[in-house]
Amino acid sequence: MSIFATRAQWNLAPNRLSEALARHRAAGKPLLDLTVSNPTECGFFYDQNAVLDAFRNPEALKYEPTPRGLAPARRAVSAYYAEHGASLAIQDIILTTSTSEAYSYVFRLLCNPGDEILIPAPSYPLFDFLADIQDVKVVRYPLVYDHGWQIDFYALEQAITPRTRAIIVVHPNNPTGHFTKREEREKLNALCAAGGLALIADEVFLDFLLDAKQPAPASFAGNQGALTFTMSGLSKICGLPQMKAAWLVASGPDHLKQEALARLEVIADTYLSINAPVQLAMPSLLAQRGGFQAQLVTRVRQNLGHLDCQLAEQKVCKRLEMEGGWYAILRVPATQSDEGLALSLLNDFGVYVHPGHFYDFSAEGYLVVSLIAPAEDFSAGLSRLLIQFH
Repeated sequence: MSIFATRAQWNLAPNRLSEALARHRAAGKPLLDLTVSNPTECGFFYDQNAVLDAFRNPEALKYEPTPRGLAPARRAVSAYYAEHGASLAIQDIILTTSTSEAYSYVFRLLCNPGDEILIPAPSYPLFDFLADIQDVKVVRYPLVYDHGWQIDFYALEQAITPRTRAIIVVHPNNPTGHFTKREEREKLNALCAAGGLALIADEVFLDFLLDAKQPAPASFAGNQGALTFTMSGLSKICGLPQMKAAWLVASGPDHLKQEALARLEVIADTYLSINAPVQLAMPSLLAQRGGFQAQLVTRVRQNLGHLDCQLAEQKVCKRLEMEGGWYAILRVPATQSDEGLALSLLNDFGVYVHPGHFYDFSAEGYLVVSLIAPAEDFSAGLSRLLIQFH
């Protein structure tokens, strides 16, 4: 009998690609990393004085154990959503150290052990670990691609069981870059309301719309059609993952929202995890986000331009449509497994990409690349990648 809990019985052995990457780095070989997701390592300019000045607040020397978070920080979050057309009372906002913690709060609020949460596929692989830790089961519903991504509502409805407690949407999805459309939102609200389910909206990439001619997508914050939990944080929208500050917004029918918030406050009060200095800095840090976002969107568009130009020179690979976020999906010939192709690119050409199965693609022939890599690295790595298919 293991001393460790069943929920922690993960396979801790590194996969073949991780092992190859570790060997490559240990050997000191040059690497063109087309998976980079940490904006602080991508050459963006941060106003160091402004960022550091945000933490020089003498109020940080006081301890005020406020379960939902300090009022100035929650007012700043409310103001952020006002710019997205959502009017929020600060009482509807709970601060957390991360969106991962926000997920854990909501899972604890909604689920008994063994209950189910529906998650989109493709999507990023964090959900399985978050669910395992909370004794929750994830069930996937597909996003389908046909001149753009969309939710397969027939499959989604078929995935709902008596143990289903919530549906997760990532808006825009990572890595597909698909924003949830108004008609999709209406269908999700109807499904949740009819089935007594909650809607969980992850909006960490909400601000990164790539087509400036398109209207800004509406946030789920303030959604009234179903009990809704919307989350985001400084990690993506300010490019400051190290600051560990995020939030959770409750909305929906008032009686459900108020009961949810009262119970969430008990959970938050049990941990009191987010620290005072970062809460007090949040108004300033959120106010600075425009400079970072402008740089990042410019970089993403520039790298997309390089990608499309190089793809136009050959007819074998193509880029799938995307609307927002930081990633691009390449459809490549499925002559070998995606992992095998990624290993070959790393070992033979020093280019690191993610195979599609990392993001739960159900078939071979997909690679995922980051669009925030420095432009020279991105262009060079892409050239080495595409030469495989000439």
